[in-house]
Amino acid sequence: MIDLLKINRSIELRCHLFIDMKNQVAVILMKWKDWVHVTKLDPDKQLKPGDVDAIAASGTDALMLSGTLNVTRENLAALQKQVKMYDLPLVMEPSGPEAVLVQGIDYVFVPSVINSTDVQWIVGKHRAWIQLQKGKIPWESIVPEAYIVLNPDSSVGRLTKAICDLRPSEVAAYATIADHYFHFPIVYIEYSGIYGDPNVVKSVSDVLDTSLLYYGGGINSAEKAAQMSKFADTIVVGNAVYDQGAAVLKATVDAIQ
Repeated sequence: MIDLLKINRSIELRCHLFIDMKNQVAVILMKWKDWVHVTKLDPDKQLKPGDVDAIAASGTDALMLSGTLNVTRENLAALQKQVKMYDLPLVMEPSGPEAVLVQGIDYVFVPSVINSTDVQWIVGKHRAWIQLQKGKIPWESIVPEAYIVLNPDSSVGRLTKAICDLRPSEVAAYATIADHYFHFPIVYIEYSGIYGDPNVVKSVSDVLDTSLLYYGGGINSAEKAAQMSKFADTIVVGNAVYDQGAAVLKATVDAIQ
C-alpha cells in the first residue's frame, strides 16, 4: 500500500527546501542594500604586496572595481584576478561602454552623472553599451546610480563637464529628482579626492525617501568616516588605500560598523 503520510512529509520537506533556497537567493540579490562600507579599487593604480589580503580582512562589505582614466578590459581583468579569490562581493562600476566586465561580477553599478552638461554621461554611453552588447545585458545584476559630482578639479569632474559650484539646496534638488522622479536606487555624492561638505551630504539625506545615499571623497580617517556616515547609508573609500595603506581602510571600517 502507498504510505500517504510519507509522501506528504516528503512533499512538505521539498516545499520547505524550495522556500529556503528562494529566500537565500533573495538575500543574495538584495545584499548590496545592507552595505555600509565599500572599497573602491582603481585598475589604473597598483596595489602593494599584501594590500589585497589586508583589504579583504578589513571588514569592508564589498570591493568596487572603478576608475575614471586609462580603464581597459585588460587592467580590469587583472584587478579582478587579484581580488576574486576573496569572499567579498565584487562590483563593476564602468566609466564607459568599452570596458565593462560582467563575468564573475556580482553587481554592475552604472553611474549617470546627473549634474553633467553633456548628455553622454547621463544616458548616451548607456545607449552605446546596450548596442555593443546587442541587448544582452544581465539586468538582474544592474544597479543604476545617480552621480552628483562636486569636485571641479577632479578627473571625473572635468571629464563629465559636471556643474560643481552648487549650493546645498541645489544638490538636494538634484537628489530629489533622482529619487522621486527617476527612481534611482542609489544617489552617489562624489567629491573624488577631497573631503566634502557634511552640510551638503546632510541636505541630500534629508530629502531622500527610497534611494540609498552613497558618499565618496577624501575619507582617509576614522573621524571623517564617522562624520559622513551620520548622513550617508554607505561610505566609499578609494584613494586612501593607495595613499596611506590598508591600515587606514580598517580604521574607516571600524568607525562605522
